[in-house]
Amino acid sequence: MRAVVLREFDTPLVLSEIDKPVAGPGQVLVRIEASGVNPLDTKIRAGKAAHARRTLPAVLGLDLAGVVEETGPGVTAFAPGDEVFGMTGGVGDVQGTLAEYAAVDARLLARKPAALSMREAAALPLVFITAWEGLVDRARVHAGQKVLVHGGAGGIGQAAVQIARARGAEVFATASPARGEVVRRLGATPIDYTTTAVQDYVAEHTGGEGFDVVFDTVGGSVLDDSFAAVRTYTGHVVSALGWGSHSLAPLSFRGATYSGVFTLLPLLTGRGREHHGEIMREAAALADAGALKPLLDPRHFTLADVADAHAAVESGTAQGKVVIDIS
Repeated sequence: MRAVVLREFDTPLVLSEIDKPVAGPGQVLVRIEASGVNPLDTKIRAGKAAHARRTLPAVLGLDLAGVVEETGPGVTAFAPGDEVFGMTGGVGDVQGTLAEYAAVDARLLARKPAALSMREAAALPLVFITAWEGLVDRARVHAGQKVLVHGGAGGIGQAAVQIARARGAEVFATASPARGEVVRRLGATPIDYTTTAVQDYVAEHTGGEGFDVVFDTVGGSVLDDSFAAVRTYTGHVVSALGWGSHSLAPLSFRGATYSGVFTLLPLLTGRGREHHGEIMREAAALADAGALKPLLDPRHFTLADVADAHAAVESGTAQGKVVIDIS
């Protein structure tokens, strides 16, 4: 089969012919139709993502949408011909999705939502799982709360806004002036972080009380801003990029709480993969109910154009999620 292979970090990806995988016990063989590109993919390629534990040579790509071609021993949840999607590889020693086929742990998959195309479905897994684990698993977001999403126009941010709204919360999201309209179209109130100080938007939107849930998808100083923006006593901060050193004093003085999200753990450890499949089923249900739709970059890339797709993500020029057409 054709696949894009990384042979050494920080070198060009190479379109190659490699052996077609076979579905083993508990696996399904998926004919991949689309692969979503995440910033993490570009960091892995550059050798700047040690936490992904990628061994070389490797096929990169975390997200897929495609069709089940065959099932391995012990698989009863899927059958040949089923359209599926999920975050299935690309880290550790698990083959990624920049290939025509992948043998995938069936626990990681769900049936593709009928309301979405293959390209749209492939845009969702990593960002939706991350947002769901943060907002639902950790923060228990619910109706009546005020939720602040940092980076609301980004991939995780867009998923987070839609999840919080679907669960009845009032949602606010920081974004640049150029991306404020994207946030507004998703149903959140945009906050221009380039001109508005934390204390000012906390005062304006919460009467100085702070937000019930703050979801940081940016990291760095934005996590410190999150600690300053959360509600006293009952507030909860979640971060998908909680790395580095941060003072916990602002959070502690509010009596608030914090959780981190590391979405790759089930792929790296093998533990918790069933839950990722459950989350993908939640994504499918929301999409089919009209409450979840990814925004895609209009450009079409193929396996031969992966370098251009990665460049679009790295440069920040993508107007929505970049997706690669495989078949």
